[in-house]
Amino acid sequence: MENEVAIRLMVFLGLFALLASAEALLPRRVRSQTRKARWFTNISITVIDTLTVRLMAVLLPVLAVAAAADASAKGWGILGAVNWPNWLEILIAILVLDFVIWAQHLITHKVPLLWRLHRVHHADVDIDVTTAIRFHPIEIAISMLIKIGAVYILGPTALAVILFEIILNGAAMFNHANIKLPLTVDKYLRLILVTPDMHRVHHSVHRHEHDSNYGFSLSIWDRMFGTYIAQPEKSHDDMTIGLQWQDDRPSKLGWSLWLPFRAK
Repeated sequence: MENEVAIRLMVFLGLFALLASAEALLPRRVRSQTRKARWFTNISITVIDTLTVRLMAVLLPVLAVAAAADASAKGWGILGAVNWPNWLEILIAILVLDFVIWAQHLITHKVPLLWRLHRVHHADVDIDVTTAIRFHPIEIAISMLIKIGAVYILGPTALAVILFEIILNGAAMFNHANIKLPLTVDKYLRLILVTPDMHRVHHSVHRHEHDSNYGFSLSIWDRMFGTYIAQPEKSHDDMTIGLQWQDDRPSKLGWSLWLPFRAK
């Protein structure tokens, strides 16, 4: 699809600006650290992640959207074998890919080696819109490989993959955002989507809480598989975000990138 990167970048920047503004106007929690150091580190990690994906595109020419186009051209994948309406195939693709990401997220919490990578995301002592883009480059590379495999098996159109990526990124920024939604809005919205209050439980220092609410977009998977926790044991204002043993070092870029290789 032409201008795919430009479209995704514009949507990303627009949503980022909107949610960052909402955080300033309607914050849910008081920050324990200033934005300056955290945002520098989180955004720097995102830049490194982007360069990692671009390098993968050189070494492995088929990434998610290109994989969809390649699978479609070769008639590969489950959806490539049927002749259903485009809207239905797009809906199925978005649902299946969202489930794949949910399952991948759960696995990163259960497999010790993957948890070492994923805890870079959980080490953030505050949670806001930049936390949504704080993932170790190696984890991003693994995630991309899983996505490519899922695309070849499923066989969605390139448009479906682009829409999924936009929805996933937008939903992740939304549910990590430090914004205060009216309780009634949160109650009904989380019947379908993962809300900031719902996902914040996942960032608790307590293991039984951060091993829950794995969804990034849809809340249905956690409800379906029994990993849903409605609220933290402590209030959202009093709960502690991050890892039990950490201090303020997650705001440092070098420390965060080296975290998977540390003893703890």
